[in-house]
Amino acid sequence: MLVVTPDIAIDEREIHEEFVRSSGPGGQNVNKVATAVKLRFNVAKSPSLPQPVRERLVRLAGKKITRDGVLIIDARRFRTQERNRKDAIERLLQLIRRAARKPKPRFKTKPSLASREKRLEKKRRRSTVKHRRQPVLKPEE
Repeated sequence: MLVVTPDIAIDEREIHEEFVRSSGPGGQNVNKVATAVKLRFNVAKSPSLPQPVRERLVRLAGKKITRDGVLIIDARRFRTQERNRKDAIERLLQLIRRAARKPKPRFKTKPSLASREKRLEKKRRRSTVKHRRQPVLKPEE
């Protein structure tokens, strides 16, 4: 079990890992050893996630989530399978932790009287500056 928050724990059987060949550093090993990790986690069907967390996670994941609701994390930062595996799991846990936090409710507020007056005064000054830049018209005789 992977403990995400005190309320949420994910069974490791819900996470599927696939090792693929990685591009980037690694010398000759890069052509022979599959060190990159493709982690798949089915967000839509996971019994471990409460519904509000699942919805926020889908929104947060963006392009990393498929139409079927499967989150795919590609980890190829390191040269070893084990470090890439830990990196992928840590990134998954961070994403779920972010989704587990409830967003702060927003309240409508009105600008204060002083701030409205200040804004209007700035507009008046700016208008005057622009008006004074215009050429002066000579009266016709």
